[in-house]
Amino acid sequence: MNKALSRLSGETTPLFPISLKLAKRRCLVVGAGKTAEEKIPTLLRCGATVVVVAPAATRTIKDWAADNKIIWRERPFELSDLDRIFLTVVATPSRTLNKTVYEEAQRRQILCNVVRGRPLCNFYYPAVVRRGPLQIAISTAGHSGALAQRLRKQMETQFGPEWEHWLRWLGEARSSLYEHPISPKRRRTMLHRLASQKKQAEFFDRWGILSNGDRKT
Repeated sequence: MNKALSRLSGETTPLFPISLKLAKRRCLVVGAGKTAEEKIPTLLRCGATVVVVAPAATRTIKDWAADNKIIWRERPFELSDLDRIFLTVVATPSRTLNKTVYEEAQRRQILCNVVRGRPLCNFYYPAVVRRGPLQIAISTAGHSGALAQRLRKQMETQFGPEWEHWLRWLGEARSSLYEHPISPKRRRTMLHRLASQKKQAEFFDRWGILSNGDRKT
């Protein structure tokens, strides 16, 4: 245990938080088991073109391929599978294969995540609370996915569906402000006022929701 703690404490470089656009980007998933099945939907949700390489696949992945939601190459991985790939997720039980894919991805400067292979990752999958345009990502830098999931469940209670409606309203209000010829300083002040806790409470009140997320009785 002491060695593990020492190893973790030596990681001093922080992660760069980023929201990445994957629409129409080619993303490779190596492996087509249950783990890959869990990772693919996030890529599809973001509009990525998903290519899966594996000699066998789960029934769900086969169905996605049959429905043309993904491209399934029914064979073992080849180095050429990384051609024109923007990002790759590796989810196989073979450590040798996982390392091979990772090292080739690094050589080509392709972002890579080896599931359950923390040292072989350029990025991690965060636990995400989704409320329409609002996304709250929780990352433990691969230290504890279980903790990230617990925090996600807590925050899903705190940030209910009403947050989606409020954020869409804020987006419309923001667009309207940019259509009017007012000074940048005045616009910035009004934008912060619209996003204030007071305005939030007023908006939630119309939904019968208290500012802490509880519903009025």
